[in-house]
Amino acid sequence: MGDIRLAGGSDTSVMSALAHPDGRKRCPWPKQDPLYVAYHDDEWGVPEYDDRALYEKLILDGFQAGLSWITILRKRENFRKAFDDFAPEKIARYRSGKIERLMQDAGIVRNRAKIEGAVTSARAYLEIMEKGPGFANLLWDYLDGRPKQNTFRSIGQVPAETDLSRRISKDLSQRGFKFVGPTIVYAFMQAVGMVNDHLVSCHRHDACAKLAQHK
Repeated sequence: MGDIRLAGGSDTSVMSALAHPDGRKRCPWPKQDPLYVAYHDDEWGVPEYDDRALYEKLILDGFQAGLSWITILRKRENFRKAFDDFAPEKIARYRSGKIERLMQDAGIVRNRAKIEGAVTSARAYLEIMEKGPGFANLLWDYLDGRPKQNTFRSIGQVPAETDLSRRISKDLSQRGFKFVGPTIVYAFMQAVGMVNDHLVSCHRHDACAKLAQHK
């Protein structure tokens, strides 16, 4: 998802985990939105090693640029239908007619540059898959396959980008991917569990850390 430091207001220094009616403490950014809470509990920060799933998440993070992640999350199923379930081999063959149809689809974010970027990125993805090293391997090799475990206590401590996200951003850009700036890449890394940025007081921090240990 996007910059979680902006999810709950301007005073980020004191934004620690919040207690919910179910008795669990969670990162503050989902607030009480059921869809957002479910995403926080079930997906965000869980290590993802599937090539296609990683491609889908990177493309959706690109569409999120300039918007809130909840906006994309609410449209995710529409995106999946519109983009052939994010099958890169299909998206790579999109031509002008398909792009025009997507531009008329109110169920997605109708941004021509982002739609065309998804097509270009699909072609870059296929080249990595065909010529090596594979998309998941490319990304996870930066961390030797193991998620980085952070110990942030407030949202104000969570960075918007890091040296590593800048390195990965540069690599992906050079390979032809679009909408992969350092901030987008770091949001992607958080979401797919390359870094564990759940606050230490959040009930998901230790759970995600244990998932990493079992890999």
